[in-house]
Amino acid sequence: MNTANTSHIDTSDIYNYLQKLQTKIIEAIELVDGKTFLQDSWQRPEGGGGNSCLLEEGNVFERAGVGFSHVLGTKLPPAASVAHPEAAGRPWEAMGVSLVFHPRNPYIPTVHMNVRFFIAKAQNDNEQDIWWFGGGMDLTPYYGFEEDAEHFHRTNKTALDAFDTSYYPKFKKECDEYFYLKHRKEPRGIGGIFYDDFSELGFERSFDFHRAVADSFLQAYLPIVQRRKDTPYGERERDFQAYRRGRYVEFNLIYDRGTIFGLQSNGRTESILLSMPPIVKWRYDWKPEAGSAEAKLYTDFLIDKDWLSIT
Repeated sequence: MNTANTSHIDTSDIYNYLQKLQTKIIEAIELVDGKTFLQDSWQRPEGGGGNSCLLEEGNVFERAGVGFSHVLGTKLPPAASVAHPEAAGRPWEAMGVSLVFHPRNPYIPTVHMNVRFFIAKAQNDNEQDIWWFGGGMDLTPYYGFEEDAEHFHRTNKTALDAFDTSYYPKFKKECDEYFYLKHRKEPRGIGGIFYDDFSELGFERSFDFHRAVADSFLQAYLPIVQRRKDTPYGERERDFQAYRRGRYVEFNLIYDRGTIFGLQSNGRTESILLSMPPIVKWRYDWKPEAGSAEAKLYTDFLIDKDWLSIT
């Protein structure tokens, strides 16, 4: 978190970048899938709006959502003001791009990315703006492959190393801790990077950092999609995929800060829940068969691991 004079913050640059980012990612995914996204622009009565883009029943992606939002308010909701009491009661502005891709083939992992900017604006000359960047990306495989995990994390590290070599281990750890289902005592996936309240480089350099993360997403994910999209699968793999997707739903509804913030700030429900998988199953106290490919996900991938030390 940081403070800066209002004149130092050009939110229009962030707004324009995020809109272009959404378009770039959608165009890339449409080339891979062969189907086009539905684009649904919306306005928020309290201020702002966005564009929710959704691809359903695609050739590669069963459901893929890429949302851009720019919302404004006059008073911070509890999800934000608890962490930042000094910003309580201020007018605020939040914008970001959030995406979740749920592939049809269980050998392709689900992926999530979110990049966002938040500012609580000064109300008089004696106050300063309070602003920060947040975001990251993480990978949730159903059937794990070490080369995929290594590639994803290597791409994350390369993007961060240009700014500070301490960032990757720090933000990998934050990702592992954030995307953890406490009630299940297990990670959601194999992680990636996650940061919040990021402002330590000053506005311009922090924005550069933010762009570097977002611009690395396609490089981190698409090679994995291309490698796995033609892998044969059957009902067993689809069934396990649906079961594991249940963990995704549980995390989003119980822990995800973006979901909680959106609901508490009277956001657009359809856009907030764009990340939900289309087909999900739950079973009572289910365990994978010992030695199976499904069991390997738990023993070899849903663990605390340095993925860059395996090659």
